[in-house]
Amino acid sequence: MEVNSKLSDKAQYDLILIERAKDNDQGAFKELYDKYYGPIYYLVLKMVGNPSDAEDLTSEALGKAFRNIHQYVPTYAFSSWLFKIATNKSIDFIRKRRMNLVGYELIPQNQSDLSEGGLASLSLEKDPENLMIQLQTREHLWELVDSLKPHYRLLVIMRYFEEFTYEEISVALDLPMGTVKAQLFRSRVMLQELLKGKDALD
Repeated sequence: MEVNSKLSDKAQYDLILIERAKDNDQGAFKELYDKYYGPIYYLVLKMVGNPSDAEDLTSEALGKAFRNIHQYVPTYAFSSWLFKIATNKSIDFIRKRRMNLVGYELIPQNQSDLSEGGLASLSLEKDPENLMIQLQTREHLWELVDSLKPHYRLLVIMRYFEEFTYEEISVALDLPMGTVKAQLFRSRVMLQELLKGKDALD
């Protein structure tokens, strides 16, 4: 098994638990469950907004991860893999409920606006025409975000949809702060490129 040498000590310890879990060590499963239930629940709750649904989705996400633990490849930290599973579960749930996820600060107007502070948020307006335009924009934004690779999509959702701080993302995904910022910057660039490509087809 190829292991990312840059994984933190916490992530390295997770690998020990994972190897034990692969041998059906129930103590290892329990330790992983106890360690990650809270962080996963926090993310899911922010996405779906309902504690009962969040509890169900968290249990489903952890259950899926444990059932498929042999598929985990330690290119990224185990926590990143778990968050991706939980995020995808939540997205599927939200789609079924036809809820409208509202992201902001996602699409820069030009290259000079790619900095964090230069990205403008969307806000609801009382003018019905403006409201319809903004709702269409939000739907458009979600389509673009959904087309990103899973790792980038997770970062964008956590930062711009769920308002996690850089530090919270760094801790949750076991990534250096600089890596988080660099990959979010890359995500915004990719979104801009996707937006330009879609506009060219319209």
